[in-house]
Amino acid sequence: MTMEKVRVRIPASTANLGPGFDSLGMALNLYAWIEMEEAETTRFHLYGDHMDGVPTDKTNLIYQVAQLVFNRAGVSVPELAISMYSDIPLTRGLGSSASAIVGALAAANALIGEPLSRQELFTMATELEKHPDNVGASLFGGIIASYWDGTRAEHLRIEPLPSLEVLVAIPAFQLATEKARHALPDEVPMKDAVFNVGHSSVLVAALCTGRYDVIRHAMQDALHQPYRAPLIPGMQAILAQAVDHGALGVALSGAGPTLLALVDAGSSRKRELEQFLLDTLGAEGIAATTLCLKPDLAGVCVLTEDDGKRTFIETIKGEVRA
Repeated sequence: MTMEKVRVRIPASTANLGPGFDSLGMALNLYAWIEMEEAETTRFHLYGDHMDGVPTDKTNLIYQVAQLVFNRAGVSVPELAISMYSDIPLTRGLGSSASAIVGALAAANALIGEPLSRQELFTMATELEKHPDNVGASLFGGIIASYWDGTRAEHLRIEPLPSLEVLVAIPAFQLATEKARHALPDEVPMKDAVFNVGHSSVLVAALCTGRYDVIRHAMQDALHQPYRAPLIPGMQAILAQAVDHGALGVALSGAGPTLLALVDAGSSRKRELEQFLLDTLGAEGIAATTLCLKPDLAGVCVLTEDDGKRTFIETIKGEVRA
């Protein structure tokens, strides 16, 4: 049964958390919203400051992903009216493409009565994104440990302590994921692989048990951050010194260029840490903005309307970050 209209909210995400390359992800309380309904002719309404270059025809990612859901469910909904608003900056390492994929999957599935399970949506999202960390975080919320073997996507969800906050520094330049991946070697030394297996294992255990005192060491990485650092001036200094300015741990967010620091909500040094991030990037001539975020625990949500007369923008008004 097709619903008349659906609206979904999708959290941003950060991936890797240092050593958990393509396997660890965390949802963040920075959001995108999608509205989807059946229409006589496909049309798009895009809002917000992060929509430059997004197609407004049937090549649009949201439209194409929605059609995958309809095909999988054996229904036909060839024409859609799609609206989207996003606070998630594009190509900054905060899961913008993953949020679009997850939002499209969830909205299309809700539109036709949710015939597909969350696990099926997770598998579809991972097939599209080629790794499960960002899409899993946006879909399920919290922190996820996951794997993708080319056929099966699996995850376990970790709920962080309420005291955990995430301070992100977002440089004022884009870094395409493809470019960041091309910086990685085809092979790595065995010692680096062993290094990451150990650090990632301890990081997951620390997040599960609340032993945040060991995060500063557990978040170190040898597989991807050393190779990506030349693409982001100031990154090496931030990775080396942020814990000396109050961070619990620090990492490149996904493929970058955003850098993230995990912090204790009760810390008196958050302002010091924020200034360190801005000053370090500024010394390299890089302007940046900072946001203090929290892990999103809900994942993608299908919104209910209190009043069917509300517009899409009226629905999300008040939830958008200033």
